[in-house]
Amino acid sequence: MLLGYNYFIMKDGFGRTIDYLRLSITDRCNLRCRYCMPDGIVSLPMSEILSIEEIIFTTRILAELGIKKIKITGGEPLVRKGCIQLIRMLKEIPGIEEVTLTTNGVLLSENLPALLDAGISAVNISLDTLDRDKYRLITGFDCLKEVLTSVDAALKSSIPVKINTVSVDWSSYDKNLNSKDNQTNPYEEIVKLVDFAADKEICVRFIEMMPLGLGKDFPGIPHSSLIPYLTDRYEGMTLDKEHRGNGPAVYYKIPGFTGNIGFISAVNGKFCESCNRIRLTTTGYLKTCLCYDKGVSLMDVIRSNATEEEKHDTIKKLMKDAIDTKPEMHCFEDTEKISEKHVMSSIGG
Repeated sequence: MLLGYNYFIMKDGFGRTIDYLRLSITDRCNLRCRYCMPDGIVSLPMSEILSIEEIIFTTRILAELGIKKIKITGGEPLVRKGCIQLIRMLKEIPGIEEVTLTTNGVLLSENLPALLDAGISAVNISLDTLDRDKYRLITGFDCLKEVLTSVDAALKSSIPVKINTVSVDWSSYDKNLNSKDNQTNPYEEIVKLVDFAADKEICVRFIEMMPLGLGKDFPGIPHSSLIPYLTDRYEGMTLDKEHRGNGPAVYYKIPGFTGNIGFISAVNGKFCESCNRIRLTTTGYLKTCLCYDKGVSLMDVIRSNATEEEKHDTIKKLMKDAIDTKPEMHCFEDTEKISEKHVMSSIGG
């Protein structure tokens, strides 16, 4: 449905409005998290990933189709040369209302002034523990101090800040990741992160481990048990109906807390009926659902010898056709039906 210049409302085959793009700009990272990109994973050569100019060209077409909000992902976006310039350019595309960033936070503090100047709308910071030793064991690096500095800097800047924590039972995965007092309660680390929101204006969000790539080998904590546990622990914890962000998180308020907590229950809380997103990978693959390999490769057209107008028209048609056939729902609960075989660092977080 066309409402006027750059006000196209894009619907998929099930009538869902698609207006949110998760844009992966690199498969490289400066950490080596065990469930995402441990040592040994090989990154693509730069010649095989979209250039900044190619990303802008492709995103302009998506904006014409109705994309209004963009999440920059990776890998770690801030290791990509030109990341901040890209954000500035994306903000200048007609129809793009919001550009946000998901980062591990290690490089965020030093880049925050430039990001703010470029017009970044919000940041999500990935953080699975507040314990320095556990952080080093999970990520491979002793960088917790840098991440916490980045959290504080982002909060002082007054942009919205969310903490993303993957719900993993580290105690059953590796005895070296148990807490120092030998507690093995899988919820202990999560409780500490919940309390992190007690005096900070942040959303701490817990994300169910999805059975994709390396993630399928890690013991996730299902939110079907986590939410009741926390509800019992925190008296008066209630649903927060205020709209926060573009994603499927369900938020809760805890009495006396400055911040709040949220849950993205990708496996145990199916939210496909309201899915508004597509993904563009570093290699120019437009992906319509995380757990399937459905989508379309745009790279050959982008780098063909066709004229800019011909490329534009071909890519636009490919995009519309792919989005029209976006699957109705994921199948994380039935892993045998998952057709996506890539690791998350190559798909985009």
